[in-house]
Amino acid sequence: MAEITAAMVKELREQTGAGMMDCKKALNETNGNMEEAVEVLRKNGQAKAVKKEGRIAAEGLCRIARNGDTVAAVVEVNSETDFVAKNETFQQFVEAVASQAVNSAAADVDAFMEEAWCEDASKTVKEALVDKIAVIGEKLSIRRFERVEAAEGCVATYIHGGGRIGVIVEGKTAVVNEAVKEALVNIAMQIAALSPKYVATSDVSEEYKAHEKEIIAAQIAQDPKMAGKPEKVIEGAVMGRLNKELKEVCLLEQVYVKAEDGKQTVAQYLAQVSKENGTELCVKKFVRFETGEGIEKKQEDFAAEVAAQMNA
Repeated sequence: MAEITAAMVKELREQTGAGMMDCKKALNETNGNMEEAVEVLRKNGQAKAVKKEGRIAAEGLCRIARNGDTVAAVVEVNSETDFVAKNETFQQFVEAVASQAVNSAAADVDAFMEEAWCEDASKTVKEALVDKIAVIGEKLSIRRFERVEAAEGCVATYIHGGGRIGVIVEGKTAVVNEAVKEALVNIAMQIAALSPKYVATSDVSEEYKAHEKEIIAAQIAQDPKMAGKPEKVIEGAVMGRLNKELKEVCLLEQVYVKAEDGKQTVAQYLAQVSKENGTELCVKKFVRFETGEGIEKKQEDFAAEVAAQMNA
């Protein structure tokens, strides 16, 4: 019987993407023959993930898990197709990933993937993902996660569109009651709907402002109506457009989506809730994940695909 070394297991894992214990078992079964071990893993479905690495996983789900009122984590797990995103097995896996994240100490996805899996400590999160790919039969990806812990208040969460968007809001408040929680959920819904980039204008970097001013100035320079205008007028127009943009990207400056008068800002809404509940309620932080955002989806050309197959 050949000696199965750690280096052999590592090599097989890198070739197939299968779990460590599965690789070790396959090597034992084949007396250390690497090629035969690969075939064993392929036959068992544990090497399926390798064939799918080049595919684009832009569908999927966001899910949120909580520990009481003070800790929450949001995850995004991607699949290749919307069909799989609606699959119960996939959805249960994403729920488990969220449960892993809410108790995780990992600083990034790489560290997260090496943690012991919450449902089977003999596996890592990465190995659990590979196993799930083998079961479901298409590329899956744990793309990102973020954990939020409120030290001086509570968290509120909101899932929109069955998991298309996931939002966590960290609220700072001395009073945590149902009214305050409801207000923060309303804010989470606002964030889901209008996708702000910052909490307040004070959070916007000078670099961002300078970049936007440069773009606005270039747009104004091409406007015939502004031709020949004094520099002071042009500068005023630039600042006016910049301030309008900041109202759109800064949460507190946005018009509150449930405002009865259609004018009340989020900042004014929070001030109202603060007064009604005898506390100062403010938003310290928010996280907004939208499934597939920033991922370039593959454009399918069926005719070209058929032609390529005929010419092969």
